[in-house]
Amino acid sequence: MRLTRRGFLRTTGAAGIALAAGRAADRAHAQGLRPITLTHSVSTFVYGQHLVAKEKKFFEAEGVSVPGFIVPGGGAKVVQALAAGQAMFALGDSNHPLKITEKGRDALMIFATDTRCSYANIVVRKDLYDKGVTSVEALADPRLVGRRAVVAATAIGSGTYVYGVYVLKQTKASDGKPVNDHVDWVGGGASTTMLGGLKAGKFDAIMAVPEWQFAAESEGFGRAIYDVLDARAWNRVFGGPIPVTVGYVLKETVEKSPDLVQAYVNATYRAQQWIRRAKDEEIVDLLRAPYMDTFKPEDVLKSVRYYKTIFDWDFVIDERDYENGMKVWLPLAVEKPIPYARAVDMSFVRRAQAKYTS
Repeated sequence: MRLTRRGFLRTTGAAGIALAAGRAADRAHAQGLRPITLTHSVSTFVYGQHLVAKEKKFFEAEGVSVPGFIVPGGGAKVVQALAAGQAMFALGDSNHPLKITEKGRDALMIFATDTRCSYANIVVRKDLYDKGVTSVEALADPRLVGRRAVVAATAIGSGTYVYGVYVLKQTKASDGKPVNDHVDWVGGGASTTMLGGLKAGKFDAIMAVPEWQFAAESEGFGRAIYDVLDARAWNRVFGGPIPVTVGYVLKETVEKSPDLVQAYVNATYRAQQWIRRAKDEEIVDLLRAPYMDTFKPEDVLKSVRYYKTIFDWDFVIDERDYENGMKVWLPLAVEKPIPYARAVDMSFVRRAQAKYTS
């Protein structure tokens, strides 16, 4: 089982999706609903806007139906599904639509669901923490680490790598050079290998999604030295909010089917507002059985509480926040800057706010 920022893994086979989608499409047609296709990497609460909108029937209330989510198990596959036309809308990393645009097919961010990166946490081995590696700066000290520090991301080039490298580049070692100049990056894989490698001493530190941080600290073999929930630490490195998880769509879809785009944004915006008002336990009751039933209720509850601290309730991507993000994405995720006006369309969010914000 893979517990990542994409946590709570519950993927659905392509054949099952196709069969269910066909049956649901028939029902939707009979009800006068227009089907739309959605994708996210795994069914986790960080993508709770999709899950809640479906379970609360907000999509149907907006005149559309969602036969079933396309859940391929990785962000790169979500990009492929959208670019290939298998999905109309995607919820995922903000650098993904930028990559699509960079390859010559314009994609647009149409809302943001969070303001901080939940997988930029850095967890160090507990024995190193006890020896004095209690800060990001200390990772650059071979006398404390015992060697040139080995830091694991899920994969070189992944989101954990992009944000981790940025944190280490923005943090200076005692010699005035970036901490990133003093470490070696390796690919650590998914939860079993990442946590196992840290516990066994193969890695000195890992980039950690909340679930990994919880596990390492509760089991006593890891300690966080950079925690994105620490506002001061976050702002020191990133300078403010960043639209990390976004809803995105091909520009051609916006041009051809603006009514469907509006319906999608309305439904997900309503889901975000429901999440904001709902009790944590109520959210768990709604989502655990259909999407997260392999996890203990208390673990799902912990994740809900974590993500509610970083969710962006108004869905708006401000230009200043976008520029904060571009500093991270360039050049690790994209080769050249993409202007805000080309990458972001907030018109649908503004209309959703006007209709549903009391």
